Amino acid sequence: MWEVRSPSFWRAVFAEFFATMIYVFFGLGASLRWGVGPLNVLQVALAFGLAAATLVQVLGHVSGAHVNPAVTFAFLVGAQLSLLRATFYMVAQVLGGVAGAAVLYGLTPAAIRGNLIHPGLTLAQATTVEIFLTLQFVLCFFATYDERHNGRVGSVALAIGFSLALGHLFGMYYTGAGMNPARSFAPAAITRNFSNHWVYWVGPILGATLAGLLYDFVLCPRMRGLAERLAILKGEQLEPSEDWAENKMKSHEDGGKGGEIRCSATEGDLLAGRL
Repeated sequence: MWEVRSPSFWRAVFAEFFATMIYVFFGLGASLRWGVGPLNVLQVALAFGLAAATLVQVLGHVSGAHVNPAVTFAFLVGAQLSLLRATFYMVAQVLGGVAGAAVLYGLTPAAIRGNLIHPGLTLAQATTVEIFLTLQFVLCFFATYDERHNGRVGSVALAIGFSLALGHLFGMYYTGAGMNPARSFAPAAITRNFSNHWVYWVGPILGATLAGLLYDFVLCPRMRGLAERLAILKGEQLEPSEDWAENKMKSHEDGGKGGEIRCSATEGDLLAGRL
């Protein structure tokens, strides 16, 4: 419980609230229908993708800029942050999303359009689409944030932004491309329309969980025992003087020059697990 006494912890929680508010405000704002005609999917995809890239660049060193309960849950499943931090992050993200949607609702004359499932899809099909959309996004998140990089090729912010844009380009006509429970909950709460809303929680959470397990146990395994993973979840692996986000980002910067990822990590490579 020492984390709650750390100023950096509360800065990180506020960063998640603020980032999700901005993300929802700009993303949903670009999704509004101001005239007659089909929705411009490219415009929406670019808006969400650029918003994500900007927020990762601005706030990634403060909190990791998850901006998504599904991403945070995947990091929790992978034992890369404590249960306490994950809980505060997810609450902040949901509240931030509602705040962003509320501001947008107050500024626009038309009602906010929430995520809608295509009438030709079954709920099972819609959930499966959300699983795959979130799976590819969270895999990108895990790979770009992996501290075992020996030097990084490309930009973390752009990679995450492109991955999110890809999900929207494919998923807009299917489900509205949720991929983020906070983003989907926000307009539903403001407009009080929760029809089939569970799809936008179950799909992304399942997709994120699968991505976390696939990356951490199959594609790029972390050699941790059960005791170490439980210690991380309890928040026992970080000294009070350490800053989770700053050390996480520093591990990227100090990775070396080789441009490769070492997926057979030794205990000394497991910095993220101790943060």
